[in-house]
Amino acid sequence: MRTKRFLSIAMIVCLSAAGQNPPARTAPPETGIAKFTANTNLVIVDVTVKDKSGKPIEGLKAENFVVREDGAAQKISVFEFQKLSEDLKPPEPLSLKDQLKLPEEPVRAIKSEQPGTVQYRNKRLMVFYFDFSAMGMPEQLRAQTAALEYLDKKITKDDMVSVLLYTSTVNVLTDFTDDRNLLTGIVKGLPIGEMAEMAGLADTGDENGEDTGAAFVADESEFNIFNTDRKLAAIEKASRMLASLPEKKALLYFSAGVSKTGVDNQAQLEATVNASMKANVAIYPVDTRGLTADPPGGDATKGGSRGSGNFNGSAYNSQRSQHNSSQETLMTLAADTGGKAFVDSNDLTAGIVQAQLDLKSYYVIGYYSSNSAEDGRYRKISVKLAGDVTAKLEHRPGYFASKVWTKMTGQDREQQLKEALSAGDPLTDLPLALQIDYFRISPTAYFVPVSVKIPGSVVALAAKGGASSTQLDFAGQIQDERKTVAGNVRDNIKVKLDADSASKAARRSFQYDAGFTLGPGRYRMKFVVRENVSGKMGTFEAKFVIPDLSAETSGLKLSSIIWSSQSEPISKIVGAADKFNRKEVAANPLIIGERKLVPNITRVFRRKQDLFVNFDVYDALPDPASRKSRRVLVSMSLFNPKGEKAFEVGPLEAKELIGTRPEAVPVHIQVPLKDLAPGRYVCQLNVVDEVGRKFAFPRAPLVIQ
Repeated sequence: MRTKRFLSIAMIVCLSAAGQNPPARTAPPETGIAKFTANTNLVIVDVTVKDKSGKPIEGLKAENFVVREDGAAQKISVFEFQKLSEDLKPPEPLSLKDQLKLPEEPVRAIKSEQPGTVQYRNKRLMVFYFDFSAMGMPEQLRAQTAALEYLDKKITKDDMVSVLLYTSTVNVLTDFTDDRNLLTGIVKGLPIGEMAEMAGLADTGDENGEDTGAAFVADESEFNIFNTDRKLAAIEKASRMLASLPEKKALLYFSAGVSKTGVDNQAQLEATVNASMKANVAIYPVDTRGLTADPPGGDATKGGSRGSGNFNGSAYNSQRSQHNSSQETLMTLAADTGGKAFVDSNDLTAGIVQAQLDLKSYYVIGYYSSNSAEDGRYRKISVKLAGDVTAKLEHRPGYFASKVWTKMTGQDREQQLKEALSAGDPLTDLPLALQIDYFRISPTAYFVPVSVKIPGSVVALAAKGGASSTQLDFAGQIQDERKTVAGNVRDNIKVKLDADSASKAARRSFQYDAGFTLGPGRYRMKFVVRENVSGKMGTFEAKFVIPDLSAETSGLKLSSIIWSSQSEPISKIVGAADKFNRKEVAANPLIIGERKLVPNITRVFRRKQDLFVNFDVYDALPDPASRKSRRVLVSMSLFNPKGEKAFEVGPLEAKELIGTRPEAVPVHIQVPLKDLAPGRYVCQLNVVDEVGRKFAFPRAPLVIQ
């Protein structure tokens, strides 16, 4: 096992965010209405108590409950019962005066009298969250129609609804309200047909921008263009907005599925689930595509497929696989937060009613934890009824305690990294992107370069605070299918923050590369990065497969495709080139001559840059005219969102084998991007072995700014 490290700097655009200290603890009042105070030690648990028939049990007192945290009994400081009705709310008759009255201006923020205070007593809190970045116009119209039908016919007298819209940021269109006319006007006014996905691409990272202290959503636009993180992080942010309200909340997530792209961070999914559970938010995804029946090859919105896929069933199987995969994340969000996913049905209003019926009467219980340690560990909550009362209790199983970075010793900080690799609590305060590639170096072994990219905003706060330097800590682990450790990495990079570099810190990115040697198989990698002034940490988890390219296949065998916008001298990246084994350097597929390609993980390119494409072609048949040569033709095409070809290169011919990797023909393409218009593209490589009559057509999405 070998690990190597490289550090490179690339210009990007980003924003920085600063956290806020929690307010001091305030003792609960002894008399009067129960009050909740914002405190790191205050734990709120919403408990639903049902009898054998599933009906809520009312009339219980605080002394009827026994609350334990990690087995230790806790004193109940606050207690309140929320009684919710299922009686429909009839429309109010309109008078002439009401018709002439101007509509009220909605409150465009989630307001709370005091964080932790119950302000909606005996009310059912529902959030309509419209993810327009994941819906086309037909799906947006279906979601709008379903919401309007609910407001017209299904809303009950105890329902309070808040409306959130996500395009490139989370926008609160109204706070919780039972004003049917106000809600109807907001839903009717949704910007149907508009999608602001590309808004983040124009972000300048202005240091004078608003610092909300919120979780990372779309500020680092380069890190959230193709993966699901931007959608999941937006839901996480919405949950944090709702966390100040201790009541149970149902978040109706209107979406056309969440497609995966191969740059998906499992840690972000877990962080979103954890934030929702802490905020007492149950997510009810509603797939606005409804019941679909795709014809083989797709409908009229898609171009015809190539090859024989429409005739042998592979094209249709791929379509259904993609559809089911887009629903997988919706199912996970629902199952892990206590909600239910509503998919494959054209009656979307029924999904809203399902969430409405699930929110029955419940008890709000609050206690001040007897464990004051700010160690970030998971704490298990147990709630039972005292005495012989037989009932079914539903509540969240636990929570993760807060952490205080400045109080940790060096040993504690090292232990923190080890625990972060094995803990179930993912960390997303520090955004990062990770890419795993593979290149065959022997019949049974593959070189696996791992590239990690971190935005410069992670050191911006340290620079503003006057720190002269900081350190980025890296820890990673690879496990195989049997959960056996197949590789480890533990490293750090020191970053100087002098007067010149501090001013540019927020506009740069840091890239760390490590290399492993693995055999074919399925693996899981978890990577943790920490910045040592603020203590912010980020986790990236990904599953990957190293294929067995020694097996015979009908298609042409390729390595991973490296998309890059940087080609740096070896001496600049690794320090002094003579410190490294020349044979190892020559065998590294990312090193070409005296320069190294830095993978562009996020695939965001600027027009002033060149696009570098690098990969290996394996086991091409020899040229009959020369046994040492191969005849591999490669062309590259870029297609715009309309499917029109915007750019083409080639065909280029690759002939020479490389001596450091068996039966490998390296392919290198360099393309200036200055003549391409900014926007999204799909890049397709056409690779043909003329002698063996085999071919491959790998594709990848790109963004050009």
